[in-house]
Formats: sequence, structure tokens, C-alpha cells
Amino acid sequence: MGKSLKLTFYGGTQSVTGANFMLESSDKKILIDCGLHQGSKFYEDKNYLKFAYNPSEVSTLLVTHSHADHIGRIPKLVHDGFNGEIYSTIETKEIAQIMLNDAIKFVLKEAREENRKPIYNEGDIVKTISLWKSVSYHQDLDIGDGFSAYFKDAGHILGSAIIEVKYNNQKIAFTGDLGNSPAPFLKDTEPVTDAKYLLMESVYGDRNHEDVELRKEKLKDVIEKTINRGGTLLIPAFSLSRTQILLYELNDLVENKKIPEVPIFLDSPLAIKVTEIYKKRQKNFKDEAKDLIRSGDKIFDFSGLKVTESSKESEKIHYVEGPKIIIAGAGMSDGGRILRHEKKYLPDPKNMLLFINYHSPGSLGRIIQDGVKEVEINGSKVSIKAGLQTITGYSGHRGSDELLEFVEEAGRSKRLEKVFVAMGEPKSSIFLVQRIKDYLNIDAISPEVGEQFELDF
Repeated sequence: MGKSLKLTFYGGTQSVTGANFMLESSDKKILIDCGLHQGSKFYEDKNYLKFAYNPSEVSTLLVTHSHADHIGRIPKLVHDGFNGEIYSTIETKEIAQIMLNDAIKFVLKEAREENRKPIYNEGDIVKTISLWKSVSYHQDLDIGDGFSAYFKDAGHILGSAIIEVKYNNQKIAFTGDLGNSPAPFLKDTEPVTDAKYLLMESVYGDRNHEDVELRKEKLKDVIEKTINRGGTLLIPAFSLSRTQILLYELNDLVENKKIPEVPIFLDSPLAIKVTEIYKKRQKNFKDEAKDLIRSGDKIFDFSGLKVTESSKESEKIHYVEGPKIIIAGAGMSDGGRILRHEKKYLPDPKNMLLFINYHSPGSLGRIIQDGVKEVEINGSKVSIKAGLQTITGYSGHRGSDELLEFVEEAGRSKRLEKVFVAMGEPKSSIFLVQRIKDYLNIDAISPEVGEQFELDF
């Protein structure tokens, strides 16, 4: 006899960020992800609000991966009373600890500037990690009260997972973010094959990316053009995943002499720490990458790469004359060291700003990308005369066609009854919903924030 579960969308719908979904029976409340709302500033006002549920009543939190929009409010959840168990892959836990310890300085700084209490403190991070347990891919995890969880490789970032929750012999799959496979060194996204319900991302639900080979050619072209005019190439990059992919591609371009050798600065303490975890966890890479490593290739290191961990080292970059490349965070230009570089280099037409990430509406990166001629950075008006280039092929997310293919494969078993399309801007989610209905004849919906659904299990 069927049983009823409730699925509630507390975040991560009608928006790319703020993932927060609850699955519950009469006996148990399970959260999937608890991420930051991101946009025009690091901590949006939404992040200060009370949760729309009682955190102390939640027994289990399942984490798909360690990007801030999926983990950034977990310490607040703990601060507000959560005392249950947190589960993710070991890589996600390791990276999350670095990400949260890095984020606390922004939490405290923003709270001071706005004269309000921080959403959490250092002690909440310590307790968060104490509650956090790791699980391997392809391991059946009993989470109590008739529920189990199974983690598959999402191919998005190191440790990312599609989480299948099983109850009464039926499954609902939570994709987190799906990788833009094939990736340079991560394994391909694994399929969902027998779920009754699917909750999926839709960041690029309405558009596709350039071909992988085309993106490397475009990167090479942008670098050569900037060097030839004696300029500086700025690349605001997410510290997690996007920076590592970029280093991998630059390694190939430099070592095979496809671009002139110039100083390349990795100017992000967080990215440096995350890259060390990528180096440590190389056993999870695809075979081609492992073969390169076995041959002696240090795939994230090459001649000309300079790692600037301290602020003093970062400041000295501006004194390096001639063409150079600067990779710095934050990826959306909403904070971090990239701001000092944009302030210096954007007014000069010989320089170039290269976008390789998704940028949330309202973020400085999106504002610049949309073509404004002047912005304010750290209290100063900065004119934008540098060249602007965008390469979408470096996205860690699947494009529209690949998302549709993922659903098509999930529907082959004929068990898939409903697809919840979330984690995308409204136009992207709605476009993907319509494609799923039109092409696959599978019921699909883009939920509203706070909307609740009865699921038949």
C-alpha cells in the first residue's frame, strides 16, 4: 500500500542559489542542501531570515556538493537548533570545511558593516563539522525510519553527488548540480535509472555551451590577443572547480608552447587550498587524467605559474610589468581580490576581462557582463574600457540539450512520473519544463518558493 511523503521547496527555486529542500514523512524530516542566497552582495538579506521550519526537528541533512549555494547556511541551521546527522562524500566534507572557514570572515565583516548579528559564528562551524559524516559513492546508507540514501557521482565538482532517497521501495533523486561531461579530469555524470521522482537543476536550462575543444581555442585566442597588445588578462574564477579546470587547460597550453610564456598568477588563498585537496584526491579522477599524472605531469602546475597566498604578495602583482594573467576570486566579482585588480585594470583598453562562470543577477560580474560603462568598486568610480570576453564552455553545469538527455535516460524505465525543475533562473527553469513535456511527454513543473507537494510512495 502506498504511503505519502511531503516535498517542500524552501529555497533553490525561481533562483540558481539557496538550495534547500525538505522531504518528510509523519516520523522524519530530511533536508537536502542548505545553501546561501547569492546576488548583489555576499550575504543577501534572505540569509538572515529565520528558516521557515524548525531546524531542531530535522533529523538528517544530505549534502550534494560543497558550493556555497548548497552548503553556505548549514552553520546557521546548526546555530538555530539543528543537531542531527549530516552526510556527504568525504571530498565534499573536506572542501566544505575549507569553504566555511573561509566564509566566516565575510560573515563577520558584513555583520559589522550593517550593525547586525552575524548569521553564525566560528563555534557553529566547529559543531557543524562534528555532526558531519562521510559516505562513499555507491553505498546504501540507512538514515532511519524506513529511509535510505545512495550517492552517485554527479560529475560537477570533486565529490559532487546525485542523491537517491529510497522509501517504501520507491526513489526520489536529487541531482544537486549536474556536471558538464565530459570534463577534463572528473568522471562523467552517472545516470538516474529507476526513480519515481526527480528534482533537478536548470542553471542552463534554456541554452547550450560551446564545444569543449572550442573553449580551449577561445581561451588561447583571448590570451594571445591580450599578450600581443601588452595587456593584463583578468579571470574572475570560482575557487572551487572552475579554477582547477582552468589550471588544467593552462597547463596544456603552456607545456605544449601553444601560448607565449608570461607570468600567470593564482591570486586566491581559497583556490590554493581547494587545489591541494584536488591534488590529494586524484584517485577519483578519470583514467586519462590518472595516466597523465602517472607520466609525471603535474596537471595543476606549470612553468610561469605564481601562487600568491598572502595579501602582500597579491599587492605586488601590480608592479609586475608587461603582459600577465591574473586568476582571482570571487568568481562573480562580488568580493575578494579580483576587485583590486578590476579597479586597476578595467580602465585600460589594452587589458581584458574574461568571464568563465555563471553570474547571479545583481552581482558585479553580471552588471559588467551586461555592458555598463562604469561601476563602483570599493567606493571608487571605475570606468570600463578593457575588453570583455565570455567563454561558456567552462561551465561546470550541463547545457539544455544535455539536461534533456539526462531526463530522457531517467525516463527509460517508465517509472519516472514527475520532474521538479529547480536551481535556475525562472526563464531557464520554465524553458526546460516545457522541453521535458514537449519532447519526452513526462510531467514536469517549476515550483514556487514554499510550495509543497504530496508524493505517493
